[in-house]
Amino acid sequence: MGSRLLVLTAAVGLVLAGAACGEETPSPEEVVRAWSMALNGGENDAAAELFAENATIVQGDFYARLPTHEAALAFNESLPCSGEIVELRVEGDQVIATFVLGDRPASPCDGPGQRATALFVVEDGMIVLWQQVPTPGAPGEEPPAGGGEGPSV
Repeated sequence: MGSRLLVLTAAVGLVLAGAACGEETPSPEEVVRAWSMALNGGENDAAAELFAENATIVQGDFYARLPTHEAALAFNESLPCSGEIVELRVEGDQVIATFVLGDRPASPCDGPGQRATALFVVEDGMIVLWQQVPTPGAPGEEPPAGGGEGPSV
């Protein structure tokens, strides 16, 4: 597990270093993959580092802003499941990621094996919106209006 943690730390570090050093800003896809890798590894602080100040969280009827790193950390700690990315759709600064849910290092998942989807909006290498959306093809779920497909995480 030590080598996995080293790879995870290096991946998130490269995304953050590139954004901080004025080098090429990581792509929205790279940011989403880094967030997923950090979350799956139980690295909530690294996952929180990928959220912009005042990022917006929308999950069902729940809406919140993350004004500080501590708030972003609390949000990431609250997520009960890890998620293996099984599909990514990227359009500009928007990424719709579909995950297969599983246990996290510090918590059992409440829906292992289920699919969930989230919409990420990434600006300047930072997540500014994380929104759970319906998973395309899931029982009882319909794609969002306008013909787009949605996520659920």
